[in-house]
Amino acid sequence: MPASPQSNTGLEFSAPAPGQRGYHRNMELADKKIAILVDNLYQEMEVWYPLFRFQEAGATVITVGAKAGETYTSKLGYPVKCQLSYDDVKASQFDGVVIPGGYAPDHIRRHPKANQFVHEMDAAGKLVASICHGLWVLCSAGGMLKGRKATSFFAVKDDVINAGAHWVDAEVVVDRNLVTSRKPEDLPAFSKACLEVLAGVLV
Repeated sequence: MPASPQSNTGLEFSAPAPGQRGYHRNMELADKKIAILVDNLYQEMEVWYPLFRFQEAGATVITVGAKAGETYTSKLGYPVKCQLSYDDVKASQFDGVVIPGGYAPDHIRRHPKANQFVHEMDAAGKLVASICHGLWVLCSAGGMLKGRKATSFFAVKDDVINAGAHWVDAEVVVDRNLVTSRKPEDLPAFSKACLEVLAGVLV
């Protein structure tokens, strides 16, 4: 029987068993388009980690903010360029939206069209994913949290509960098309759940 392929690190790798599908076939998102909302003082990992994970899976990722072409800086000064404004986007054009944390959500929620966009994405049953303080935007998005299960950074727990949600302390909570997490350490579970919702595994 031929030996399994072996890397120069000494780790062994074997081909998938017959009938098994590898990651790229199972999670192919080449036909999906995702919006990530951005503004100043965003949390670095909560923008770039999901952005690269979606791109890795084949999705098109568009950064959306108050002003197209504007460069927003993170809490530590890391830049992200906004590709489209809230005036430019419609829910019908996207399959999902991600609202990261940091202090950016406090700026994002001040734009009625941002809140409307998130509300319309949810009403259409499309992926709405939010982490950490990002749930501030969900609290302002037309009552979409009422009766839903969700989690968040503990400091905004009361806001989420007051918006009508059942708050759960877990690394990721999936309620139909809604995916929420608490903090950067939850990003692996958060991103995995987002990919599964987009691929139709969890809905």
